[in-house]
Amino acid sequence: MIDFRLDEEYEALRKTVEDFAQAEVAPVIGPLYEKEEFPYELVAKMGEMGLFGLPFPEEFGGMGGDYFALCLALEELARVDSSVAITLEAGVSLGAMPIYRFGTQEQKETWLPMLTTAEALGGFGLTEPGGGSDAGATRTRARLDGDEWVINGSKAFITNSGTDITKLVTVTAVTDVMENGRKEISAIIVPSGTPGFTVAPKYSKVGWNCSDTHELSFSDVRVPAENLVGKRGRGYAQFLSILDEGRVAIAALSVGLAQGCVDECLKYAKDRVAFGHRIGEYQAIQFKIADMEVRAHTARLAYYQAASKMLRGEPFKKEASIAKLVASNAAMDNARDATQIFGGYGFMNEFPVSRFYRDAKILEIGEGTSEVQRMLIARHLGVGA
Repeated sequence: MIDFRLDEEYEALRKTVEDFAQAEVAPVIGPLYEKEEFPYELVAKMGEMGLFGLPFPEEFGGMGGDYFALCLALEELARVDSSVAITLEAGVSLGAMPIYRFGTQEQKETWLPMLTTAEALGGFGLTEPGGGSDAGATRTRARLDGDEWVINGSKAFITNSGTDITKLVTVTAVTDVMENGRKEISAIIVPSGTPGFTVAPKYSKVGWNCSDTHELSFSDVRVPAENLVGKRGRGYAQFLSILDEGRVAIAALSVGLAQGCVDECLKYAKDRVAFGHRIGEYQAIQFKIADMEVRAHTARLAYYQAASKMLRGEPFKKEASIAKLVASNAAMDNARDATQIFGGYGFMNEFPVSRFYRDAKILEIGEGTSEVQRMLIARHLGVGA
């Protein structure tokens, strides 16, 4: 029989993060969000809890867990706030994971101990201005000059790239062009503060206001040749595999937001009185909340399945895309319905659902748009291949 219950270890982690989110994140995140301040103290506490090291071995400062453990943590954090959750997600799956998956032993020993404890954060430089979903249209260039890479170009929408504790960004760059015109794309570590590496002022965003996001530029940036991550020419493929894993994590985060909407609406429906009755007594509200719970429940099952296939070492690209598509849709739909249930108060920033509404839309865009997920699912079904 299939058993969807969490074992004791997973459940203990889930409950620990739930308690942290309610006790530590919820009381402070509203003011931080409106002031667009990065939550340094919360990140430090999550580092002390080991959340940034969940899927990494103990030899690199990790907790010896797995990717599903990370997903459970992301879901519980996003039930309260997505800015904090995406900071963890990007720090682990985008900042540290490329080095862990493809880096040399020296690179792992140098960077992972500080990344897995949140002493430092790393960024993932793939998207470029004008590139968007066309990640293969990389224009950033890197050429070997003796024993150094010389990098020129720019990246856009890079998370965790400009905080006071950001120590590196791993970027993709064209390192050669084949005779057939095909680009050779490689991945290279660029430490923060390297001459010629410029971090633009943070974006003014609709949501994720406590998350750190910047455009980056590289002007004759020189880094050692040994900063190459993985094999030369395999950078694009490496980053695509990282995105497959990241889509499962984003699905978990989306489920958290969707469930957070249910949580807030249940409380509000029991307290708010209209026309002489608590609004939870009206069938229109009951049905809307029931639909919200169905979406969150279904999306959770989707990411659970994708994560289980990943952990078993089975192909999971299609399942990751399904989970990301279903969960991001659930988050957006639930945020809209939650705002409607709250009425005018849902439009006021003092209530969490307004934050959920602002945060939900990016989930249908980041780490592969909904259109890209549909394209990938269709391709795996043999349609338009």
